[in-house]
Amino acid sequence: MIRTLTTLLLAIVGLGFLFPDFAEAKKPNIIYILADDLGIGDLGCYGQEKFETPNIDRLATEGMKFTDHYSGSTVCAPTRSVLMTGLHTGHTPVRGNAEVKPVGQEPIPADTVTLPELLKEAGYATGAFGKWGLGFPGSEGDPIKQGFDVFYGYNCQRNAHTYYPTWMYDNEKKIELDGKTYSHDLIMDHALQFIRDNKDKPFFCYLPITIPHAAMHVPEEYVAPYRQKFSEFENKIGKYAGPPVKNPIAAFAGMCTKMDEDVGRVMHLVNELGLDDDTIIMFTSDNGAHQEGGHNPEFFNSNGPYRGHKRDLTDGGIRAPFLVRWPGHVKPGTESNLVSAHWDVLPTLCQLAGANVPAGLDGISMVPTLSGEGNQPQHEYLYWEFFERGGRRAVRMGQWKAVQNDMTANPNAPIALYNIEKDVEENVDLSAQYPLVIAKVREIFDQAHTENDRFKFKFERK
Repeated sequence: MIRTLTTLLLAIVGLGFLFPDFAEAKKPNIIYILADDLGIGDLGCYGQEKFETPNIDRLATEGMKFTDHYSGSTVCAPTRSVLMTGLHTGHTPVRGNAEVKPVGQEPIPADTVTLPELLKEAGYATGAFGKWGLGFPGSEGDPIKQGFDVFYGYNCQRNAHTYYPTWMYDNEKKIELDGKTYSHDLIMDHALQFIRDNKDKPFFCYLPITIPHAAMHVPEEYVAPYRQKFSEFENKIGKYAGPPVKNPIAAFAGMCTKMDEDVGRVMHLVNELGLDDDTIIMFTSDNGAHQEGGHNPEFFNSNGPYRGHKRDLTDGGIRAPFLVRWPGHVKPGTESNLVSAHWDVLPTLCQLAGANVPAGLDGISMVPTLSGEGNQPQHEYLYWEFFERGGRRAVRMGQWKAVQNDMTANPNAPIALYNIEKDVEENVDLSAQYPLVIAKVREIFDQAHTENDRFKFKFERK
């Protein structure tokens, strides 16, 4: 107990040094918005030209834009596990989209130390609104059992494949719906109400929204302008969950417009409640752009200059937008090339909240970068492992990016090596020229991976 109190006091003193006004101010409210399958190029501030995202772009102009930020994984559930634990996919408990029948996904264990639990101990109200994917209803991985006071949305990722579901969850209660109500609106309404309800105390609002994951569903008012703009795709049909979508190209642009509008609603409410200077807003995506339901990421240049998509470990599958706005604390209009990842979010938010930061994390606090004060510790490397599509793993260390595919067929499969600073598309394999770098990569692969009975590489003998 004495050790915990000492840790908390040191964290608070550190915040007072980095943010001079912090010691006298209330703990910051935290709003963390996680888009679903949004490519880094799908935002205006990262180069999108075919539709506009003015509200999200404001987070960049009024805050900090990161250029070298990475998602926790290349698919949904493990990214969320990384965010909740501060551990990369070599260590975090959920490392893939393992389904449970009839509803839900494999749960994170009961003894997992999660971000909402840590913030709750520090006096925060905690709410999650959107897609969970870390434990079926009633399991030890249920969000209500992992530190959230309030949850509304899709407990099960499969159910989130349609935006017109017949049921979702309100805390631990299954709510029947008519199948005609746009679920994103319900999620946003509950999130905004949570902010209103907790305006007088510090809160953590986690918003893992489902836009723009397939299916390409959005109310017609958002699609109509783009039907005219992208009329050449009018005869194209997108099929995923629920009814087929006519002109999914127009629907995708409409979905992103809807998403941007609702980020604007969040910002407007924070301002209306007089919480602007007390609220840090973060925006990111759970992985690279998808190719499902008729979405065409090449048409939109969804992944910018990076090669690959969702389920790839080239940067197109894992390089993520990351925007941070906190008036009076994060300098507006700044850009950072800090090599960082979703597992850095837990230690960052815990430090900002004066919460206990557990030992043994893979994440590093980004507070020095956000504050512009102090020395920012750097990662020796970033690491990912992925068990679908033949088994894959990757590492980034400084200028180098290494990717190993087809591990199920061959545990000693070749490792491709790229100079990510000169070759952002990861096209030129330099592995033959730098054997010592490859040797270091193999050491990292062995060091970063720990055994997990539920998620592991299944090597085939030939």
